[in-house]
Amino acid sequence: MVQRCMPTLDPAPPEWKVMHIQNSTYKKAFKYRLYPTKPQRRDLEKVLSLCRQLYNAALQERRDAYRKAQKSISAHEQMGYLPQIRTELPGYKLVHSQVLQDVIKRVDRAFQGFFRRVKEGQRAGYPRFKGKGRYDSFTFPQAGTTGVKLQEGGKRVLLYGIGSVKLKLHRPLEGRIKTATVKREGDDWYIIFVCEVDPKPLPPNDNQVGIDLGTNPYFLVTSEGEMVEAPRYYQKTQEKLAKIQRELSRKKRGSNRYKKAREQLAKLHRKIANQRKDFHHKLARKLVNRYGTIVHEDLNINGLSRSPLAKGLLDAGWAQFLQILAYKAAEAGRRVIKVDPKYTSQDCPVCGHREKRPLWVREFTCPSCGALLHRDVAAAVNILAKAWVSRKATLPGPSGTGLSLSPRSPALQDSLTAD
Repeated sequence: MVQRCMPTLDPAPPEWKVMHIQNSTYKKAFKYRLYPTKPQRRDLEKVLSLCRQLYNAALQERRDAYRKAQKSISAHEQMGYLPQIRTELPGYKLVHSQVLQDVIKRVDRAFQGFFRRVKEGQRAGYPRFKGKGRYDSFTFPQAGTTGVKLQEGGKRVLLYGIGSVKLKLHRPLEGRIKTATVKREGDDWYIIFVCEVDPKPLPPNDNQVGIDLGTNPYFLVTSEGEMVEAPRYYQKTQEKLAKIQRELSRKKRGSNRYKKAREQLAKLHRKIANQRKDFHHKLARKLVNRYGTIVHEDLNINGLSRSPLAKGLLDAGWAQFLQILAYKAAEAGRRVIKVDPKYTSQDCPVCGHREKRPLWVREFTCPSCGALLHRDVAAAVNILAKAWVSRKATLPGPSGTGLSLSPRSPALQDSLTAD
């Protein structure tokens, strides 16, 4: 039987207590399924097509202006032509004026991102034209006041140019609606409301935990010894995906059977992504409800995704999980701390002895102090300890002043050696 190191840290000092957010709001997204009729589907597709054409035209105008006259065109200048476009092309009257303005803003954001990446020396990627089927959403920037209106107690939503569309409001909206985005996912349609809501902090909690992320067999191991098995949704569905992909490769490109097989493949990929996101949400909620401070490694996920571990890592979806964990913690008034991952799986949490071991070694006995350890639990304990004992860590308190942490805590060391 493996002897696990279970730290019992001293209560956090007063400077670390989480201050609940007061007199402030934050934005939260609510996604709902739409059930349009066949005529409404055609209108939605038409709006997407018109927005895509405007996007490509605005992009072409910017490219031509720079190539021919070395001139940059601003988003404000391009928005000035929208009334003329709606007059000369009656089809664009179906689209709300603010939706068209948002299309121009998307082009502008694409160029801003391009120039930012060039300036930072990253791989830039010049803005590209959107092909058919590559433009899947349009946004009402002021949905709280114009363009979108909930009807019949949330059973329907009135969309400008589309009409009254059936809506499944599976959970109530909160706060004040700011924007609404209509999105196509395969054959399904959704609407995403971004609302300004008041924070709902949970009661103060002094419990702390360190978490070590993995891919196989455990997605997450805590410093308390709890192990959460990795669901591996993609790997479990690989055979089915391969079968559909083989069928797709045998179909004539552009034929009805090709389109049907492609939609079947896309639907299966969406199912895997939804299963993974559901798992991440539930696990993050469980951690936030249970602990006041959560510590994890500050991982270079982009770098790891190019390593031999890429398939398992991307299937686990670490980046999405950490993002969900961070915003749920912020909403609940909890603290999430990132620490340097260096040597967390090589150090003994009892005596600090460092020894590099191959990945297949999951349980070992420390040659220095004789402690029997599980590799992942020991790593999680080290991750939690790093937030407290690292000489270099300076964590800001509520007042904005830094709290410098001392070396290895005697209380932590005593609790580990008590076994």
